Amino acid sequence: MPSLGFNVESLKKLGAFYTGNEIANQPSLWLKVYQQLCNEKESIQHFLLKALSEANKIILTGAGTSAYIGLSLQGTFNRRLDVHTEAVATTDLVSHPSDYFFRHETLLLISFARSGNSPESSAAVSLADKLCGKCYHLIITCDAEGQLAHTRSLSPKFIVVLPPESNDQSLAMTGSYSGMLLAGFLIAGLREIDRFRKPVEILYQYGSRIINTYSTRLREVAALPFKRAVFLGSGPFFGTATESQLKLQELTDGNIICKNDSYLGLRHGPKAVVDENTLVVFIFSNNAYVQKYERDLVLSMDKGKKPQYTLGIFESPMEGLKFDLEIQLSENGNHLEEELLTVCDVLPGQLLGFYKSIALGLKPDTPSMSGAISRVVEDVKIYDY
Repeated sequence: MPSLGFNVESLKKLGAFYTGNEIANQPSLWLKVYQQLCNEKESIQHFLLKALSEANKIILTGAGTSAYIGLSLQGTFNRRLDVHTEAVATTDLVSHPSDYFFRHETLLLISFARSGNSPESSAAVSLADKLCGKCYHLIITCDAEGQLAHTRSLSPKFIVVLPPESNDQSLAMTGSYSGMLLAGFLIAGLREIDRFRKPVEILYQYGSRIINTYSTRLREVAALPFKRAVFLGSGPFFGTATESQLKLQELTDGNIICKNDSYLGLRHGPKAVVDENTLVVFIFSNNAYVQKYERDLVLSMDKGKKPQYTLGIFESPMEGLKFDLEIQLSENGNHLEEELLTVCDVLPGQLLGFYKSIALGLKPDTPSMSGAISRVVEDVKIYDY
């Protein structure tokens, strides 16, 4: 069966077999993640109730792509669980632990990791145990055999291992990212997970629509001679913009220089990066209040250098705004929660990276010609604190 416009043999020849299939299979993976969490609801809930009865802070953490999950979810954890939540990368926790771990606090540390083999992942768990008054660990991973899943800790710990399909074999995290993102969203609202059955089905439809309807157009965009790309997203979509720019940059081995920002943040200097060689991707909220700021920024783009190409991603049409390519997710007025929408809104960035990698003559499964980046970060030495 063709995947993203290629047959199996073509994907293998291009060095794109894993990446292509892992991107294309995400909507089906989301349904499996939802069903798994429904099945494991009682055991996860039992752990969470105990942790939340004591914890006065939640940290969402991970390394690299896994860290960006927290950027999209910290708002929903704050609102749903009514516990102060912040997203902090393990790379920050390990280098500056005393800025985040405190003896007078009881912490719920929620760790996201594809393999869990990045040295910082286990180190962050150990430092939290050492420096916090008490720590609960909720680990969400795609690899039951990874180091993080087997990290020793005397603190209470619960591990959620997502379906095997989530454990990407390619260098770039795709299904692992969106799968863990969805799992985190559902865990934040675990008490009412049954209510999310229909929204997750709509999410599946949105993801399928992006892949089946827009992948050819995104392949055409990737063929354009842009040298820079800017991804914009606010609130939970800031995490989406951050992950999208990384996907395009790492899959093109740094040949395309990428940046992300919020709509309001771009005005304060970063807009200078936009020129005639730049692709600008606007990831829109479906919140009417937020859209007022987003609309103003789009209209202000007429001042200064014009980008080479613009791409808008939105759930429902944005009246009065025009883009070179518009990706509309809903055909019948459906309205998902912002954080849930971030799960599928990362797909265009993944597809752009995939197609641009091929256009540049790289192999999406292993795009790094020099070996500067790898599937699991290597040569990180962890020091005693």
